[in-house]
Amino acid sequence: MKVAILSGSVYGTAEEVARHAAKLLEAAGFEAWHNPRATLADIQAFAPQAMLAVTSTTGMGELPDNLMPLYSTLRDQLPAFLRGLPGGVIGLGDASYGDTFCAGGEQMSELFAELGVREVLPMLRLDASESVTPESDAEPWLQALIEALRT
Repeated sequence: MKVAILSGSVYGTAEEVARHAAKLLEAAGFEAWHNPRATLADIQAFAPQAMLAVTSTTGMGELPDNLMPLYSTLRDQLPAFLRGLPGGVIGLGDASYGDTFCAGGEQMSELFAELGVREVLPMLRLDASESVTPESDAEPWLQALIEALRT
């Protein structure tokens, strides 16, 4: 199965988690593709069979700048080739920001719903105020995602 991984990162942490997810997916026999500056054409050329979004949240509760162009394009065009694909979202944030904690992940989750990507697991929320190892903290969820994609 081909899994496209989209990532939005301010300081690089979400990209690290996305790269780690790609390694775990590949070790499990999946073909993983990750490009932090992906375009719709890039995704279409890869022809994914599943989607994973890994994104941090800016201090204002927005998506990071590197993910906004793709987010806007996907939202404007609603490409049919993504409809029905399984997927998942990992949101990174800091709970001390209150209402905007993991808001970037929530936006991607809402976008997946609009696109018809069906999330096979509830969004994983990684809290920077509680952890300094988000890559390893994501592993149990990623293993569950791998199992869900296999069924």
